[in-house]
Amino acid sequence: MDEVKTFTSDVAFTDTVKAIQSRKGSRAAYARLEAGASWEQAITPELKAEIEAQTSVFLATVNRDGQPYIQHRGGPAGFLRVLDERTIGFADFAGNRQYITQGNLLDNPKVHLFLIDYANRRRIKVWGTARVVEGDEELLRRLMPAGYRARPEQVVLLTVTAWDVNCPQHIPQRFEAADVQAAISSRDQRIATLEAEIAHLRANVPSVRE
Repeated sequence: MDEVKTFTSDVAFTDTVKAIQSRKGSRAAYARLEAGASWEQAITPELKAEIEAQTSVFLATVNRDGQPYIQHRGGPAGFLRVLDERTIGFADFAGNRQYITQGNLLDNPKVHLFLIDYANRRRIKVWGTARVVEGDEELLRRLMPAGYRARPEQVVLLTVTAWDVNCPQHIPQRFEAADVQAAISSRDQRIATLEAEIAHLRANVPSVRE
């Protein structure tokens, strides 16, 4: 009997997905990807930098009936922390106390973390498993962003199964308000400097005309 090979992308490319790819003509390209590097499992230094730069991410879970749920998680850059090459952690802040994500994780630990960088039109998909850690005050303090005004309640630890980067097609380019404000402030400061230089020239060089 031939040995069935498995690939990291099998976390998403099930037999049903592969059958659809074959029917629609994309299976050969993805088969070549599988035979080569396939998808990454370990968190690279580049991915670590991108993860820890995020201020807004989405975490998908599924309950025991197969009902999916997506929850937004946000905080200052660095609220997501890479603890090692396979582990991402974050302090789970107190919110509306529905605990849907935590309940789903007890029924089914499989998760999907979706990161999108609108400014650079880049999206990263992370498959894995996750668990909630309660009562570990040392870990909670380690993951709590310094000076952030939120009440940490528990910790979520995500173990990476595989990750992939999508193409930028159809991602609208948007910028963070803080980045836009910084660019505007820099421009205004430069304008003020140039206006001061012009005023100085007008006051001290008679030949300069408007």
